[in-house]
Amino acid sequence: MDAIELRGVARGFDIKGTRLSALEGLDMRVAERELVAIVGPNGCGKSTLLRVTSGLLPPDRGTVLSFGSPVVGVDARVGLVFQEPRLLPWRDVLGNVAFPLELAGEDRSRREHRAREALSLTGLDSFAEALPGQLSGGMAQRAALARALVCHPDVLLLDEPFSALDAMTRERLDDELLAVWARTGATVVLVTHSIPEAVFLADRVLVMSPRPGRILAEVTVQVARPRRMSGSDRAAFSEAADRVRSILEASQAASSRPEAA
Repeated sequence: MDAIELRGVARGFDIKGTRLSALEGLDMRVAERELVAIVGPNGCGKSTLLRVTSGLLPPDRGTVLSFGSPVVGVDARVGLVFQEPRLLPWRDVLGNVAFPLELAGEDRSRREHRAREALSLTGLDSFAEALPGQLSGGMAQRAALARALVCHPDVLLLDEPFSALDAMTRERLDDELLAVWARTGATVVLVTHSIPEAVFLADRVLVMSPRPGRILAEVTVQVARPRRMSGSDRAAFSEAADRVRSILEASQAASSRPEAA
């Protein structure tokens, strides 16, 4: 069964009296337990796509399905991690991670138990009592990931969560994301501007057009798991990355022609 299905989805925004189309005629399917990456030019609607998928934003037109059922409002089975950690500065890490369960009415002992499980999954056990201001950027993003995992989501949506981190920290968190994915069995959709990150993590890379966004093409990454950035794997990653890059370059070139304006 598909964990996510979007059919003919359109979504726009009103800006100073003008309707700006962010997504138009977008079709997408993601199988259960698949890890899919989405890449595309700036402003093509990648973040909007995740918010529509999660139920935070309704589509203007089209259908959004989660495990075969229409998405109407926020779905507790879907976790969303934003570009910034968005942690509450006055709560410790444990309190931040447990916050969604508190909002859901879970009793204190149960929500703290589940929050500690999520912190263990993301390697933050020792920082449960720390305040967000005491965390590094990578640790804050891990706390945000733990907060998304605390509700045991079937689908995890990630909106460039590691984009602001240095290269070494980002690579380490990519490895940790794969470990979390393997342990939880969740379906994962990752938006990223990094083509190497996309091909390293994903089963498929979906390439979006310039705004209004739609899925132009998909590139299947033919590398067995567990993966490593060396030997024959490196050559396969390079080939997949070149294909993604060529699709992006062709679409941007086409959109800049006078007749495309």
